[in-house]
Amino acid sequence: MPSAILIALIPLLPLFTFLVLGLYRRKVFKNASGIIGTLSLLISFVIAVFTAYSYFHIHQGSHPAEIPFKYTWLQFNEGMSIDMGIQLDSISVMMIVVVTFVSLMVHIFSLGYMKGEERYPTYYAFLSLFTFSMLGLVLSSNIFQIYIFWELVGVSSYLLIGFYYDRPSAVAASKKAFIVTRFADLGFLIGILILSFYANTLDFNTLIATFTTQTPELHNALASTFLDVSALTWGLVLVFMGGAGKSAMFPLHIWLPDAMEGPTPVSALIHAATMVVAGVFLVARLFPIFSLSAPAALDIVAYVGILSAFLAAIIACTQTDIKRVLAYSTMSQIGFMMFALGVSGYGGENGLGYTASMFHLFTHAMFKALLFLGAGVVIHFIHSNDMKDMGGLRKYLPVAHITFLIACLAIAGVPPFAGFFSKEEILLAAYNSNPTIYYIALVTSALTAFYMFRLYFSIFWNKPTPLYSSAGEGAGGEVHHHKGPFVMSLPLIILAIGAALAGFIHFGNFVSSDGQPLESHFNPMFSIAPVTIGVIGIAIAWVLYKKQNDKPERIASALSSLYRATYRKFYIDEIYLFITKKVLFNLVGRPAAWFDRNVVDGMVNATGNATATLSARIKKIQSGRVQGYAIYTLVGVIALAVLFIYLWK
Repeated sequence: MPSAILIALIPLLPLFTFLVLGLYRRKVFKNASGIIGTLSLLISFVIAVFTAYSYFHIHQGSHPAEIPFKYTWLQFNEGMSIDMGIQLDSISVMMIVVVTFVSLMVHIFSLGYMKGEERYPTYYAFLSLFTFSMLGLVLSSNIFQIYIFWELVGVSSYLLIGFYYDRPSAVAASKKAFIVTRFADLGFLIGILILSFYANTLDFNTLIATFTTQTPELHNALASTFLDVSALTWGLVLVFMGGAGKSAMFPLHIWLPDAMEGPTPVSALIHAATMVVAGVFLVARLFPIFSLSAPAALDIVAYVGILSAFLAAIIACTQTDIKRVLAYSTMSQIGFMMFALGVSGYGGENGLGYTASMFHLFTHAMFKALLFLGAGVVIHFIHSNDMKDMGGLRKYLPVAHITFLIACLAIAGVPPFAGFFSKEEILLAAYNSNPTIYYIALVTSALTAFYMFRLYFSIFWNKPTPLYSSAGEGAGGEVHHHKGPFVMSLPLIILAIGAALAGFIHFGNFVSSDGQPLESHFNPMFSIAPVTIGVIGIAIAWVLYKKQNDKPERIASALSSLYRATYRKFYIDEIYLFITKKVLFNLVGRPAAWFDRNVVDGMVNATGNATATLSARIKKIQSGRVQGYAIYTLVGVIALAVLFIYLWK
């Protein structure tokens, strides 16, 4: 195994890059900041790959957790402390490879996409901070340490989403993401306090051991109830609330589409393998407790996941902004990962859902990063996010066209692309555990194939691309359309290879619920229904969107109310605004403001006024006139003499 210092360099190199670029961005590194940030990530990625190879080579039969580094930061009592440590196990090792790889692709792509930006060094500094935060999160050895990096991820995402601070929409989107996830993180913090109170530890391994064996702490956590629900279940549900907010699960998903206001490479970083999968990672980290001691909490994970997946897939079918389509696609795919965890058991074949979820996280990182970066090439070329302004781009962007098609085939679950293998395992786990969830997931898979190929055909086929002026093909020219440099095409090619081939990895040999290798078997008969329904979705998109026609408009008109509701995202944002402005502000905010203004401020003002009045009355005592002081002294002496005579009698 690599030394602890070498492993620590994986997150520390991006942190060092952030500090250097942040402090010296204007004086020294303005033009070289992209190269510096990319080289730093390349070194982190190489170390991460070496660490993963060493870990899995040493632990071929099982994958135990290792703590190569641990420093006690705050000691509360025996067994209870906040530590800064590094934990290596199968999922953390997998995640450091995924995070550094996707971040490296984004760094390389941004060399071309962000070239010429006024805040170019700041952009790379923020990317490095985000990568450091995510790497610190997945390597954390205790639940409070992960919370610290959890909040750092929130801060860095706020900075990246609001990178174009001169755009009101970007500022609003960054605030929305920050505020919504703060509400979720409050639940996460309360959940941490509940779990640590009963387990008397914050350490992950100790926490899991305490709550998965017959210990007095487990008995107390199960015996203590609120609303007839055990304290352990409450703690895990509140922890999942934090994960649901970060992973944009219903009903805490409203920040995700608006997060598209950031630069497109940022969207690839947030959606592919970092921020939005943090919630999945968190549930996976505590999965033994969910599965063995609080199955009711795991049921909540399953149903929230499938509802989010289905709802997001429906909304994605009506959106016209290509980045918003991909945003709802991310929400749907994260929902697949969540309900896969929710239907999974612990150990052996029962843990298929766990392995499938992590496998889909791995493959999803490839094709979703590819989709967003491909969308970045399209936006860079056409200068618009709207599908209505696109069409026929396959002739002008051949690399983006082929790689985008590979990503669409992968996410649609078409064999032999990567998404097929991971999604099939998720569906098989659902079929074996919860048929209701399986059938909803099957329909969602068909919707996924439809809306992704609706997007593909609308961009690269459909109508001729409006590149020229109305005066003719030669009059306007393509002077404002740029394919981008090779550094924008290289990540697409690399990610396309991953999206095509990553499914052939025997993932169960590396990641499983109990650390033991899990042999998954491909079942062609089971795959007939998912593949068929996916092909049907693609065929419908072919008919409606390959060539320009009025069929989509006629269908939308026929489903006017439903289509309008779906296009408006079922008015969930409006519901939140109504609750916030009409209910909270009017019924809570205004009375609280009146109480603060009239009672709290009134008491303070009254105290101040009384003090001022008393001061005005008695200030003449300190007049500075010697005659007055002499009279006061004489009166005082006479009063004391009278009092003395009276008391003497």
